[in-house]
Order: sequence, then structure tokens, then C-alpha cells
Amino acid sequence: MSPSATRPLILVTNDDGITAPGIRNLVESISGLGDIVVVAPDSHQSGMGHAITISNILRMSTHDFGMAGVKAFKTNGTPVDCVKLAIYKILERKPDVLVSGINHGSNASINVIYSGTMSAAVEGALEGIPSVGFSLCDFAEDADFRTSRKIVRTITKQVLEHGTPKGTCLNVNIPKLNPEDLLGLKICRQGAGHWSDSFEERQAPGGKTYYWMTGNYTDVDKGEDTDE
Repeated sequence: MSPSATRPLILVTNDDGITAPGIRNLVESISGLGDIVVVAPDSHQSGMGHAITISNILRMSTHDFGMAGVKAFKTNGTPVDCVKLAIYKILERKPDVLVSGINHGSNASINVIYSGTMSAAVEGALEGIPSVGFSLCDFAEDADFRTSRKIVRTITKQVLEHGTPKGTCLNVNIPKLNPEDLLGLKICRQGAGHWSDSFEERQAPGGKTYYWMTGNYTDVDKGEDTDE
């Protein structure tokens, strides 16, 4: 495939899957800023962190994203697999920017380590691509991603124009607010916290035992300058 050599090339991915509302709102947010190529998982991949597929086969196919001018591919791999496949198999040149998300829920503190959304952005940075991970701080099933469109477009445009420091990526958490109530951007340090994990023992219909991981998050950093 050959996107225009004169227009910015934007790679889009996520961890909630290619049919998730977050990635559609992201693509709609940045429409017109460049040639958009979507490479995303074919199913939910939250919590995969920086995992890559090395012991199973990877499948990839084209996907009808339903938006004119947007080329899209889906894979059974992880978000980081998506980035690697895009760079080394799909695209003919390095993207000018990588944007990941919009994640359904925040990605702050230690959760950044587990996040597939942010790991995709980190992988982009490792490849020398200015990269941003976007998350909407709303876990509700009917979360309205449209409220984040303006800030997503503004930041993506800024990164296209000015880049990011070498070896870094941006983690953007967007509050659950109406766009007119957002006061601006705040640069924060990553907070400190931890999960106390537990495993619920359950019985499958056939009688076999299985386990479901649950847990409680504890924020141990009460500073006002953190991302929590």
C-alpha cells in the first residue's frame, strides 16, 4: 500500500479491539490530519502490557472500517504485535505519528505497565516514532468518547508538528467532563500505587475449577502533581 509521500502518515491502534467505540472516535477526531492506517486487535486485549506473540501463529486481514480513506487491518495479536506488523509488514515508510486508544478507562500510575494501550505507544517510541496513548477516564459501559475528540485532535496535531523527545511517549488521560469544562493541559508525574490481587475460585458447568482474578487498587501517592 502506498499512502501519499507528501501527507503525514498516522498509525492508529488500541487494546479494546478494532470495533471498539474508542478507536472509532479517535480516527474521527484526527480525520484530515494525514493518511490514516488502523492496525488493531480483532478482540479485546486489555491488560496485555508489552506482550508479543512468539509461540502461536499471527493472522492478519483487511477490515472495513467504514470511513472513506481509512485503511484498516485486524490481527489476532496483541497491541504491540499490531505496531510491529504495521511497521515491518504493512507500511512502506515509518509513520509520522502513532496514536493509541481511546482507551475505555484511565491509564495512570502502575496501570500504565499493564496497559496494552500504552505499551503500543511505548513500542512506537522504541521505534523512533512520536507516539501518544489516549484514555478516557470513564469506565461506564455507555461512556461518551465524543467528549475527548477536541483534545485528541489538538495533541495529535501538536505532536505531528513538533514531535516528542527521543525515547519518550505521551500518556494522556482525559477527565470525564464536557469539553467546555476542560481547563487545559496539565503535565504530571506518574503516581505510585499497587494492586492487592486475589483469585476467585469458581466452578465451570462441567465441574472443572477455574480462577477469576480480582483485586483492589491502593493509591499510596497523595501528591497533587500525579496522574491519578
